[in-house]
Amino acid sequence: MSNPENLGYTEEHEWVDLAEASATVGVTKYAADALGDVVFVQLPEVGEKLTKGEPCGEIESTKSVSDLFAPADGEVVEINEAVVDTPELVNTDPFGDGWLFRMRVDEEPELLDAAAYADLTKEGDA
Repeated sequence: MSNPENLGYTEEHEWVDLAEASATVGVTKYAADALGDVVFVQLPEVGEKLTKGEPCGEIESTKSVSDLFAPADGEVVEINEAVVDTPELVNTDPFGDGWLFRMRVDEEPELLDAAAYADLTKEGDA
Protein backbone atom coordinates (compact mmCIF):
# COMPACT_ATOMS: atom_id res chain seq x y z
CA MET A 1 0.00 0.00 0.00
CA SER A 2 1.43 3.35 -0.95
CA ASN A 3 1.22 6.37 1.30
CA PRO A 4 -1.58 8.79 0.39
CA GLU A 5 -0.13 11.88 -1.32
CA ASN A 6 -2.51 14.29 0.45
CA LEU A 7 -1.10 13.55 3.91
CA GLY A 8 2.01 14.70 5.74
CA TYR A 9 4.23 12.28 7.65
CA THR A 10 6.50 12.36 10.69
CA GLU A 11 9.74 10.50 11.26
CA GLU A 12 7.89 8.69 14.08
CA HIS A 13 5.71 6.96 11.44
CA GLU A 14 2.55 8.98 12.01
CA TRP A 15 0.44 10.55 9.31
CA VAL A 16 -1.13 13.98 9.63
CA ASP A 17 -4.06 15.35 7.65
CA LEU A 18 -4.01 19.13 8.00
CA ALA A 19 -7.18 21.12 7.40
CA GLU A 20 -6.97 24.80 8.32
CA ALA A 21 -5.96 24.93 12.02
CA SER A 22 -6.71 21.29 12.81
CA ALA A 23 -4.97 17.99 12.20
CA THR A 24 -6.16 14.39 12.15
CA VAL A 25 -3.40 12.01 13.31
CA GLY A 26 -2.87 8.28 12.81
CA VAL A 27 -0.07 5.78 12.35
CA THR A 28 1.12 4.72 8.92
CA LYS A 29 0.67 1.29 7.37
CA TYR A 30 4.43 0.83 7.69
CA ALA A 31 4.17 1.36 11.47
CA ALA A 32 1.05 -0.80 11.78
CA ASP A 33 2.79 -3.65 9.94
CA ALA A 34 5.92 -3.27 12.08
CA LEU A 35 3.86 -3.32 15.28
CA GLY A 36 2.00 -6.50 14.41
CA ASP A 37 -1.48 -7.15 15.81
CA VAL A 38 -2.55 -4.08 17.80
CA VAL A 39 -4.39 -5.06 20.98
CA PHE A 40 -4.61 -1.79 22.95
CA VAL A 41 -4.54 1.94 22.18
CA GLN A 42 -4.15 4.69 24.79
CA LEU A 43 -4.93 8.14 23.37
CA PRO A 44 -4.55 11.62 24.82
CA GLU A 45 -7.64 13.13 26.46
CA VAL A 46 -9.85 15.73 24.80
CA GLY A 47 -8.67 19.13 26.02
CA GLU A 48 -5.11 17.90 26.67
CA LYS A 49 -2.36 20.27 25.52
CA LEU A 50 0.29 18.53 23.45
CA THR A 51 3.89 19.54 22.79
CA LYS A 52 5.47 18.62 19.46
CA GLY A 53 7.71 15.57 19.74
CA GLU A 54 6.51 14.61 23.21
CA PRO A 55 4.80 11.26 23.93
CA CYS A 56 1.00 11.59 24.02
CA GLY A 57 -0.25 8.00 24.05
CA GLU A 58 0.67 4.38 23.43
CA ILE A 59 -0.06 1.56 21.04
CA GLU A 60 0.37 -1.96 22.37
CA SER A 61 0.68 -4.94 20.07
CA THR A 62 1.39 -8.60 20.52
CA LYS A 63 5.06 -7.72 19.86
CA SER A 64 5.69 -4.48 21.75
CA VAL A 65 4.49 -1.18 23.19
CA SER A 66 5.20 1.99 21.22
CA ASP A 67 4.70 5.62 22.13
CA LEU A 68 2.61 8.01 20.07
CA PHE A 69 4.22 11.41 19.61
CA ALA A 70 2.53 14.77 19.15
CA PRO A 71 3.17 15.99 15.58
CA ALA A 72 2.64 19.63 16.63
CA ASP A 73 1.91 21.90 19.56
CA GLY A 74 -1.81 22.17 20.18
CA GLU A 75 -4.89 20.85 21.92
CA VAL A 76 -6.72 17.55 21.45
CA VAL A 77 -10.28 18.20 20.24
CA GLU A 78 -11.46 14.64 19.50
CA ILE A 79 -10.34 11.06 19.94
CA ASN A 80 -11.42 8.06 17.89
CA GLU A 81 -13.43 6.00 20.38
CA ALA A 82 -13.85 3.28 17.73
CA VAL A 83 -10.11 2.60 17.72
CA VAL A 84 -10.04 2.46 21.55
CA ASP A 85 -12.85 -0.13 21.47
CA THR A 86 -11.52 -1.95 18.38
CA PRO A 87 -7.72 -1.44 18.31
CA GLU A 88 -7.26 -3.75 15.32
CA LEU A 89 -8.59 -0.88 13.15
CA VAL A 90 -5.02 0.45 13.33
CA ASN A 91 -3.96 -2.65 11.35
CA THR A 92 -6.94 -3.06 9.03
CA ASP A 93 -7.51 0.60 8.04
CA PRO A 94 -4.64 2.80 9.27
CA PHE A 95 -5.39 5.68 6.86
CA GLY A 96 -9.18 5.51 7.35
CA ASP A 97 -11.20 4.23 10.30
CA GLY A 98 -7.97 3.63 12.24
CA TRP A 99 -7.24 7.36 12.75
CA LEU A 100 -6.32 8.16 16.36
CA PHE A 101 -7.10 11.75 17.34
CA ARG A 102 -7.77 15.25 16.08
CA MET A 103 -6.05 18.30 17.42
CA ARG A 104 -6.13 22.05 16.95
CA VAL A 105 -2.59 23.05 15.99
CA ASP A 106 -0.91 26.24 17.16
CA GLU A 107 1.05 26.43 13.91
CA GLU A 108 1.42 24.19 10.89
CA PRO A 109 4.07 21.54 11.60
CA GLU A 110 6.91 20.70 9.24
CA LEU A 111 6.09 17.28 7.79
CA LEU A 112 7.54 14.90 5.26
CA ASP A 113 5.67 14.47 1.99
CA ALA A 114 4.73 10.98 0.76
CA ALA A 115 7.90 10.59 -1.33
CA ALA A 116 10.21 11.65 1.51
CA TYR A 117 8.42 9.30 3.90
CA ALA A 118 8.74 6.44 1.39
CA ASP A 119 12.50 7.13 1.25
CA LEU A 120 12.66 7.11 5.07
CA THR A 121 10.95 3.75 5.31
CA LYS A 122 13.14 2.25 2.57
CA GLU A 123 16.19 3.24 4.64
CA GLY A 124 14.57 1.54 7.65
CA ASP A 125 14.22 -1.68 5.67
CA ALA A 126 17.91 -1.80 4.70
